[in-house]
Formats: sequence, structure tokens, C-alpha cells
Amino acid sequence: MYKWLSILSLIIFAALCGMGWLGYHSIRIWEQGLEGTRITEFAEVAEQIRLDINQKLDAFMEQEQNRPYTDYQYFYFPDNMTAGQQQIQRELSPLAGKLEHGLAYYNFQIQPDNSIITPNAFAEQQQVQSPVETGKKLYAELSLNRKNVEDNLLPILNKVNSDPYKLETESNEESSGQVRNAIPIESKEIAQKSTRSQYAKGGKSQDERTQNFQIESFKNIDGNAQIVKQSRDLIASNEIQNQAIMNRQNLSEPDLSRNSQQQVTTQQSADRQEEASRQEIQSGFSQDRMAQSNNQQRQLSEQQIPQAAQSLLTQSQQQPSRGTNQADLVDVVIEPFVPVLVPGQNGEQSIFRGQVFMLRRVQIENKSFLQGFQLNENKLMEEVEESTEKFIRDDMDYKLTLTQSETSAYKAILDFAGLGHVILNLTETDPGRLGKQINHLEKWYFSIISFVFLAVALAMGSLWLNARAQLKLAQKKDDFISAVSHELRTPLTSIRMHTEMLEKNWIKSEDKLKEYYKSMRTESERLSRLIENVLDFSRIQKKRKKFFFKAGNINKYVEDVVEMMAPYAAQKGFSIKTELCQSPETAFDGDSVTQIVVNLLDNAIKYARDAADKTITVRTKNDNRYILIEVEDHGPGIPHSQREKIFQEFYRIGAEATRETAGSGLGLALVRKFAQAHNGFVEIINTKPNGVIFRVALAIQ
Repeated sequence: MYKWLSILSLIIFAALCGMGWLGYHSIRIWEQGLEGTRITEFAEVAEQIRLDINQKLDAFMEQEQNRPYTDYQYFYFPDNMTAGQQQIQRELSPLAGKLEHGLAYYNFQIQPDNSIITPNAFAEQQQVQSPVETGKKLYAELSLNRKNVEDNLLPILNKVNSDPYKLETESNEESSGQVRNAIPIESKEIAQKSTRSQYAKGGKSQDERTQNFQIESFKNIDGNAQIVKQSRDLIASNEIQNQAIMNRQNLSEPDLSRNSQQQVTTQQSADRQEEASRQEIQSGFSQDRMAQSNNQQRQLSEQQIPQAAQSLLTQSQQQPSRGTNQADLVDVVIEPFVPVLVPGQNGEQSIFRGQVFMLRRVQIENKSFLQGFQLNENKLMEEVEESTEKFIRDDMDYKLTLTQSETSAYKAILDFAGLGHVILNLTETDPGRLGKQINHLEKWYFSIISFVFLAVALAMGSLWLNARAQLKLAQKKDDFISAVSHELRTPLTSIRMHTEMLEKNWIKSEDKLKEYYKSMRTESERLSRLIENVLDFSRIQKKRKKFFFKAGNINKYVEDVVEMMAPYAAQKGFSIKTELCQSPETAFDGDSVTQIVVNLLDNAIKYARDAADKTITVRTKNDNRYILIEVEDHGPGIPHSQREKIFQEFYRIGAEATRETAGSGLGLALVRKFAQAHNGFVEIINTKPNGVIFRVALAIQ
């Protein structure tokens, strides 16, 4: 049995160790899952930010793409002007008076001769910017931006394309109106080199904590060109008016502090330039109109040139309308914007490592020019920060940088169509939050696994103790069967022998006959007591023992037992004397009292057989609560370590193989059971110099 228990214990211990390892491994997996979940949350926030930025930029680019090409000029004549109008009402560009709007900074138009037109003509701007100092500041900024375009953008455009005003197109798509946006070749290479360099510095990693989020708003390659139909006269009017203003501005730089005489001279020179431009432009759109204009020019003086241009435009608008004639309508093709990256000196501090210009080509018949603006990087950063503030969660923090931060928990690279990038470094507001969760889980896990190990250890200990107890009980039962067999065999053998001798009439002496009859009676009583003990123990174990309490005097039952046991004691060499008190009548079970006295006397006769004084004393006492029955002998006594064990069923002092004392091991166990049934107890008192007193207390009822 111990072998199988050992094997079972090893299996359970191995299973517990495996369970513990799997549990700890599960914690590590759960930790990775928490990290992955957190990374997913960071990625979700980054994606929301990307979508919001993309939506803002798409809306901005759509607005700019749909902006009329005339907004890039000083003045323009509205499309709803009819030929029957007597006066031409020109309108100021909505972009006039400011350098930036939204993400666009410094709108400009590049003419075929590389001259630059902006919606802010300083001579006319005085009507909008009245303060002198404000006008000076605006003019200074206009000059710087014009120089920036001339020095940085125009050289790249002239170098990339033989015709800098015709961005890359595909011939098989022009007929269908599809125009392909493309970054000029050199600009593409610069963008790619910039992107490769930033990634070579650690910008992109295969680590899942760093992800690239593409924002393609500036690179709408497959966009469609817009085709707007306008009157040829209206286009000519716009062209003449803006060319005149451009000539007036290019001829002499305006100065708010210049005196009036200088301004008059400058104005006259500008008027002459305006008349020359008028003749060139008008010849390009209508030969018959040019002849009429030339006749009028010869009749005007130098001071009347500006009025002549105004009169010419008025006359052209007063001609009969040719709206029904398709020849008077001109297709204005406005291609989508194309990003052009221009490296800058402060590239390391810029998102794009330089400047980004958004350009589109406008084609009117065989004439084309470029329009565009510089992308406002500061405003773009504000939009990115605004989107980040909008979607960042309470338990997160962020930092926008151009390079990666080692302390960030997640890095989202906002890549603007390969032109440049901003790194969104997301961090935890509580960096130790995940560690605290894992520590809390580990505490719970180790507490639970410790409890499980303790419970299993207690269960296994209980199992071993129970198995040991069962083995001991089995051993006791074996000893009991052996003892009972011996106890039954001895009286039966004696009775059988005496019966055979009497049957064969071998006994002639009367004294011998009396002796044999007495022996047969004694052995029969002994056999009856043994059988009764076994039956009583069985009934008590099965809780079927019934006690019949009846009022009476205990002394009478004690005297009867002493009288019955006296011959047996005398046969063993013992004498029994009694010391009975005046006990009151009480309710008790007579059979139980008889069994108690018989078993105590039988126990004294067995274990005091070698005593020098073979006197056994039976006495009764009264302490007002209990009736005490005492049996005293002068044997070896009971060791202190055995005082509890001797009341256990089947237990007898000494090994069964070497034991000389007969008995079943049930007598004293029954004595305790009977005493407890009478609300009493049993105790052992050693006497001096030797001997022992068994005291049984029965409650007075």
C-alpha cells in the first residue's frame, strides 16, 4: 500500500510542479499580451491622429485645388460680367492683404518669362494696408519670399524640365483630360535621399513599437485636371490688367516714403510698359482686335496710356456677345498640385529637410504658367499637435519630434508622402502601470499556488495518516481475531474435555465431579462475557446499542458481579474484597454496570497475575455528583504513555507475538463507552509502591 501511495504522491507532486510552471509561463504570456494590447492602443490612437490629419489636409488640398486660378492674380474680372456692361468692375483677389491662409504661405504665379505675380501688388496694396509701417513690413516679406522662389525653386524647375511650365504628363492621357501629377525628377531623388537618411539614422525599425503611418494628401498622383471654359475677352481683360500692374511694379520698386514727383515719373514709365504689354497680349488672342487697338494707340499721348488700356478693355467688352459661338470660349486646364521639395539650409530643423512648394500648371490654349504656394510648416505642426491633443487618451502623453526618443513607449512616424516626417512619441503617464499590474497578478498567483500546494500537502499528509491508521486498524483487527479465536478456543477446549470425561464416567470422586462442573460453569461464563463484549462493541459501533435506565442501588449489582467472579479469581489465585458506601438510588443501566465491573476485574486478574499481593479491592464512593466505582490491584501499573491507548478498541499492551496475557482488547474500550453513556468518565490512578486504580464515574440521575 505504501508503494502505491509513494507513486501517487510523486505523480501529484509532478503535476503540481507542471501546473506551477505553466501558471508562471501564462503570466509571462499575459504580460506580453498586455504589452501587445497597449501597443495596439497606441497604434489606434496614432491611426486616429493620422486619419484626422489626412482629413484636414485632404480638405485643404481640395479647397486649394478648387481655387480659381484668378485668385493668384492682382485683380480679375468676374465671370458673370456681360459684354453689354458699360464699365468694367474689377475685383481684388481674396488672397490680397495676407501672406498665409491655412497651410498655404505666399501664393504666387510663375509666368512663362519666369516673372512672378502674387495676389499682393504693393502699389494696389496701399488701398488695403493703410498704416505705413504695416505696408513696409508686408513689402519686406513679399520681397524675401519672391527672392526665395527665384533663387531656390526656379533653378530646380528649369533644371528638371526643358519646359519648366509643363509638369510631367503622359501623352496617352492628355486627350482624355487625365493629367498625371509628378514630382520633378531631381525633387524625387532629394525626397528619397532625405527619407533614406532619416531612416538610416534610426527613424524606422522593425520593432513593433515603431510603425510608419503614411499621409498621402500631398501626393495625389492620379488626380484629374479641371477644365474651365471662359470667354476669350474676359481672359484677355485679366491678362492685360495684370500685365500692366506687373510692368508698373517691375519698372521701379515702390517706396512709401518716395515723393509725389518721383511717383508721377514712375507712373508714366509704367503706363508706357502697360501699353506695350497690351499690344502683345491683345495680338495673341484676336488679330482683328489688335488692329483696332493699334489705331487707338496712335491717337493717344504718353500720359493717356493707362486710360487707353482701360478704354480698349471697355470697347472689347462692348462688342456683340459671342457666347453662342464656341470659338469665343477658351478651355482653361488646371492640373492637380504637385509637391516639389527644395532642400534648405536649416534642413535638420525642418519636417521636410527643406521647403515644400505645391505647384499646379494652368494652360490656356498654347500658353501655360505655374501657380502654387509654399507649405506652411509651422501651421502644419500646429494641425498635427491639435489632432494629437484631440485623440490622445488620459493615460497617455506625447511629444512631437523630428528624431526618435529613446524614452517613448511607442513611436508613430507620420510620413508625409515621403517628403518628410514627424515622429509622434507616445509615452505612459504612469510608466510603472504595467509593472504594477504584473506584480499584482504575480502576488495573487503565488498566493493561490501556495495555497494549492499547502492544500495538496495537507491532503497527502491526511491520506498517509489515514492509510497508516487503516493499516494499524487492520493489524488490530487481525490481532483481535487471533485473540478472540484464542479466547474462544480455551474455554471451549476445557468444557469439551470435562464433558467427555463425564460422558465416559471416568470421574468417580464426588469432589472431582463438583470441581469439573464448577470449571465448566466458570468457562461458560467466561465465554459468555467474551461473546457479550463483542456483541456490545458491534452494537455501539453501529449505534444500535440500547440502554435501559432504571432506578436502583448500584451496590447490589457490584456485589453480584463480585460473587460471580470470585470463583474465577480464586482459580487464578486472587481474592476479591469489597468496600461499598451508602450510595443513593439513581437511574442506571444494570447490564452496563455489570459489564463495567466484570471487565475491570477481568483486566486486574490478567495483568496482576505476577503481583506479590493478589488482593483485588472493589469499592464504591459518592461525591454528590457521581457514583464512583473503583477496582484496585497491586500489579505493575499502567505506564503514563499507555493510559489513553488502552481505552482504544483492539489495543493491548505489548506485541501480539510475545504477549502472554489473553484477551480481545475490547474490555476497557467498552468500559469507557458505558461510562460516557451514563454522562461519566474513566480515569487511572497509580498507587504506591505499585498497583493501579481504575475509577469509573457514573452521573447521579
